[in-house]
Amino acid sequence: MNDRVLQILEFPKIIEQLINQAATSIGKDYVSNMKPSTEIEKVNRMQDETDEAAQIIRLNQSIPLGGITDIRMSLKRSEIGGTLTTEECLNVANTIYGGRKVKNFIGSLEVDLPILKEMVDEIISLRELEQEIKNCIDDHGHVMDSASQTLRGIRSSIRSYESKVKEKLEGYTRSNSKMLSDSIVTIRNDRYVIPVKQEYRASIGGIVHDQSSSGQTLFMEPKAVVELNNHLQAAYMKEKQEIDRILNELSGLIAEQSEFLHQNVSILGEIDFIHARALLGNQMKAAKPKMNNQGIIKMKQARHPLIPVEEVVPNDIEIGESYSSIVITGPNTGGKTVTLKMVGLCTLMAQSGLQVPALDGCELAVFHEVFADIGDEQSIEQNLSTFSSHMTNIVDIIKNVDHRSFVLFDELGSGTDPGEGAALAMAILDEVISRGAQVIATTHYPELKAYGYNRENVINASVEFDVETLQPTYRLLIGIPGRSNAFEISSRLGLDPQIIDRAKGLVGVDSKNVENMIASLEQSQISAEKDYEEAHKVLLESEKIHNQLEKEYKQFLDKREQLFKKAEEKAEKALTKAREEAQIIVDEMKNMKSNVEIKEHEWIEAKKMLEEAKPNLLRKNASTQKVSAKETNELHPGDEVKLLTVNQKGEVLEKVSDNEYLVQVGIMKVKMKRKDLQLLGKPKQNDVKPVTTIKGSNYHVKTELDLRGERYEDALLKLEKYIDDSLLAGYPRVSIIHGKGTGALRKGVQDFVKNHPNIASSRPGANGEGGSGVTVIEFR
Repeated sequence: MNDRVLQILEFPKIIEQLINQAATSIGKDYVSNMKPSTEIEKVNRMQDETDEAAQIIRLNQSIPLGGITDIRMSLKRSEIGGTLTTEECLNVANTIYGGRKVKNFIGSLEVDLPILKEMVDEIISLRELEQEIKNCIDDHGHVMDSASQTLRGIRSSIRSYESKVKEKLEGYTRSNSKMLSDSIVTIRNDRYVIPVKQEYRASIGGIVHDQSSSGQTLFMEPKAVVELNNHLQAAYMKEKQEIDRILNELSGLIAEQSEFLHQNVSILGEIDFIHARALLGNQMKAAKPKMNNQGIIKMKQARHPLIPVEEVVPNDIEIGESYSSIVITGPNTGGKTVTLKMVGLCTLMAQSGLQVPALDGCELAVFHEVFADIGDEQSIEQNLSTFSSHMTNIVDIIKNVDHRSFVLFDELGSGTDPGEGAALAMAILDEVISRGAQVIATTHYPELKAYGYNRENVINASVEFDVETLQPTYRLLIGIPGRSNAFEISSRLGLDPQIIDRAKGLVGVDSKNVENMIASLEQSQISAEKDYEEAHKVLLESEKIHNQLEKEYKQFLDKREQLFKKAEEKAEKALTKAREEAQIIVDEMKNMKSNVEIKEHEWIEAKKMLEEAKPNLLRKNASTQKVSAKETNELHPGDEVKLLTVNQKGEVLEKVSDNEYLVQVGIMKVKMKRKDLQLLGKPKQNDVKPVTTIKGSNYHVKTELDLRGERYEDALLKLEKYIDDSLLAGYPRVSIIHGKGTGALRKGVQDFVKNHPNIASSRPGANGEGGSGVTVIEFR
């Protein structure tokens, strides 16, 4: 990526925020070197890494990165034979311990973290080296007596000499207090001394090591302690030599494990980098984007990452599928440039493994290059040098742009004659779009409003302006070009109505029509958005009610089955008891010796009837349920149904598929899902009407024909056949979708319609029907 573009889109400010989230100097180093990647596999890997760390944050947990320091320079010195300081050795031990803490923490989490767990598996514990260092150096960086027996002995002799020196000097302070400036024992040049008054120098005798600023006090080492001080200094030297030996030995042990330590530091720095990305995403209330390499960008409620959440106005943005270019028009300070930078900066963030401030489900593309020509659009000093600067950037962009590029133009063509600037802007856009790049451009030129209508892959957009408050709302309106609002603003500010009316009279008819069309589009979009929100609420409530009814119906069926089972069990017990009693009576009668003669076959028949007297309630109930379910789910030709989506009655004509039916509603035939049909009643056997089809109408003719993308001759042939099929199907009207494009196909459709004898009239589509891209036909 070009460094100039990173600066223009303020990517370094994102890096600054990310550095503040890193816990270690190693992680901060990773952040400082962060660049957007152009490889989709690498970008997807980084996004997965960030998402795993975000999962940890969502659990209200945090990776323990405390105590980890950047020991790479120390490792290099140990590798070439250098002796590390106590602080450096302690940093190595603390980093080993910190790495083990991170490894244990991530390994113990009961969530799916395949990448992070794979990373920490590569961390080497090195517990023995850590213990060796900790046995020699305490938490304050001092080499302990236990580091070696020799050091213990040396320090014991040091304490002994110090005690003897202090004892002798304290004797001087007690017996010669008049000769001393103060009765204390102090140190000068690492030797114990006492403060002697100048006039008593000869009386005390010994070595002078220092004097006060006034010269009245001398810091003297009396002759009696010179020898003891010499022994003490010798012991200090031995202590230093032993400490150097211990540190040299520890440095050697560290050098032996330097390869593993480098590996640990690298992994820990990368984990800190990943964790910092997740922390920043959490701070921004960001979401993980789905990445693609088709140039598709889809973001709902996207926010500029550098504007505070409570101040920024979120916007929806989409590019790369239905259209590859957006031309944003509107007044200054309306938010055009902010939108431009927001999309560009979010793209760079996503390609760097960062989550973006938008709703879940957002999608962004991996571009090989992001180009931007964004200047100071607020300046009124548009002169030749400014124009030349813009053109230099644009020339460089055109040289390098291709289908893998994302181009951002701010105030394209500004800084020169408006007529020439608008023409130049359109030519530049044509060239960049022809290369297959995705483009977002802002402009003041009204000529570019028409440009969005005349190009298939281009769509207009604008930033909304509230005429009542005379303030921009910063909302982006896709599909609607901006209008000037000059007359409304002037009127609100108190300009004489006569002057405004005179000005309106001077505006051309075409300009008025365009402004009226734009105003209508704005109103339609606002109304559609409100309707959508209300419909969405109703849908959610309906789904909730539907789920509740399903749950209650299931509970009802379960309860009914239990009641049937209990009734069957009760009846079975009663019959079993009756059977047993009857068997006893039969046996008694058989044994009776009487004159009554009963034939054997009659006994056998009676017993068989008794055995067969067994209830089959569950089986009958199950059968009933199966038939009922089948009858409820399956519809047949002639059934009267209610279309739930439009609240209309209809009649089933035929079953199209397992879950779809063709239904007659008035003069229309529509295909409906089974879930959207409610059975109202079934016809009597004699009332079922045979379903007829119209030969030559392809059985089911749609009420609209889409000719976009067809060749002129092929389109007219399809149109002729479709009109015949629609007449046979009995439709009163149909819609022909021909698009706007160059207008050739639209003219061909309209010429055909005028000359057809069975077509009564035709008109362009209304706002909600597709506008001038659709022709609606009424049959005679």
